[in-house]
Amino acid sequence: MVGQRTLRLAAFLLSGFLLSEAAQILTISSLGGSHSLLMDQVSHLLQDHGHNVTMLLTGEQSLIPEKNDISYNVINWLSPEGHRKEFKEYFDFFMREALRGRETFDNFVKLMEQLGIRCSDLLRRADIMGSLKNENFDLIFVDIYDFCSFLVTEKLGKQFVSILPTQFGSMDHGLPSPVSYVPVSRSLLTDHMDFWGRVKNFLMFFDFYMKQRQLQSTIDNTIKEHFPEGSRPVLSHLLKKAELWFINSDFALEFARPLLPNTVYVGGLLARPVKPVPQEFENFIAKFGDSGFVLVALGSMVNKYQSQEVLREMNSAFAHLSQGVIWKCNPSHWPKDIKLATNVKIVDWLPQNDLLAHPRIRLFVTHGGLNSIMEAIQHGVPMVGTPVFLEQVENLIRVEAKKFGVSIQLKQMKAETLALKMKEVIEDKRYKSAAVAASIIRRSHPLTPAQRLVGWIDHILQTGGAAHLKPRALQQPWHEQYLLDVVLFLLVVTLGTLWLCGKLLGMVARWVCGARKLKKA
Repeated sequence: MVGQRTLRLAAFLLSGFLLSEAAQILTISSLGGSHSLLMDQVSHLLQDHGHNVTMLLTGEQSLIPEKNDISYNVINWLSPEGHRKEFKEYFDFFMREALRGRETFDNFVKLMEQLGIRCSDLLRRADIMGSLKNENFDLIFVDIYDFCSFLVTEKLGKQFVSILPTQFGSMDHGLPSPVSYVPVSRSLLTDHMDFWGRVKNFLMFFDFYMKQRQLQSTIDNTIKEHFPEGSRPVLSHLLKKAELWFINSDFALEFARPLLPNTVYVGGLLARPVKPVPQEFENFIAKFGDSGFVLVALGSMVNKYQSQEVLREMNSAFAHLSQGVIWKCNPSHWPKDIKLATNVKIVDWLPQNDLLAHPRIRLFVTHGGLNSIMEAIQHGVPMVGTPVFLEQVENLIRVEAKKFGVSIQLKQMKAETLALKMKEVIEDKRYKSAAVAASIIRRSHPLTPAQRLVGWIDHILQTGGAAHLKPRALQQPWHEQYLLDVVLFLLVVTLGTLWLCGKLLGMVARWVCGARKLKKA
């Protein structure tokens, strides 16, 4: 086993030397939040591997590191101020509704329409688009949720690869999805379905594709404005043109399912070497001895928009624990009328990866973001999830199915319920055992996520693309993929044959009856 791993690592390292020169690669980041963190990490990995990376970055993002921490080039742009204000109003409304348990698909569509308007602003910028054309990039790296990036690649006429920041199934890109055991997005099912589960999944399959078409239509006006009639791309076709699909997940979390040759799991890209925990955290953890501590981090967006009522319930729940609680929650925003529990420490920043690796951690309370879940799996930490968006609900369904955590809806967030859930996961050692088992799966890959990503990028740069990895199905219309034309043909032939046989039998029957009548006569 060790010999095989050594050979694979040697092959990977050798592939880096086979490139005669560094490639020019463009990455595009315009969605913010965890999407921008993921694209920043991709850009660093490719730059550190020897390529020349440029990121096209939307200027209003706040999670990309400071300029002096960036090793790659950045082209920064801002949409007009009027649209920035309008987009912020839509985004704030979407977040407030989601945190009240009222996330709706219609609200999400409106937000995507705003992104379509912003895309038009970008494509009108002759200075930026001209600069990108002059760079003559060898490859473009896009986020599947950033529809605008697909139009940029089409304008530049370049090959591209795409990354899916969420779990499988949230976006259609031509992957085989047998509905008998692959849960459709929004179905809230696992891969273990009974009869009624399969009925639900089958019906949700059609609902999913209708919603996909509605989402993709939010970019239609931008396409009409910036592409001449007769050569306008179809977004669903552009999605399937990607040379490679990188999936920000891992089978330690994801349900097993069929994959195409150009689909690569890279879940855990944000994992970094563990560093010693700063002394202020060590001092706090030491107060609770062997009881350990609970880490609470609900993501940048939830932290910013969280309601006082939820803060009150969570604080009350933490007071019931014998463990210490380190909570990422901006102290300056803490309500003055809520007395912080004595076992709770709130901070506006914490080293999440390092704290998850700490030997005295007992539980991770998370919003269910995929990057956070992958970090918890990396270190074998059980979880209690409080999802806000549907993708987080889907992530936590997988956490529960794998039995290394439980979830509780924000609208059901009561102190007693949350306290019981946390105590259950801490005290029942089966959750910890399952989390450790998932960590073993996650860590035992022969190559790290970063090695897989840069290795496959090198592969398609050397081979001029991934045509050898793409099945013909990606270019077939849906009725050919599902053999509906063949079924229709065979049905017509069968029915036609039966009809003809019926006619012939009728003629024979009439002839026999006629012959009998002549005999009697």
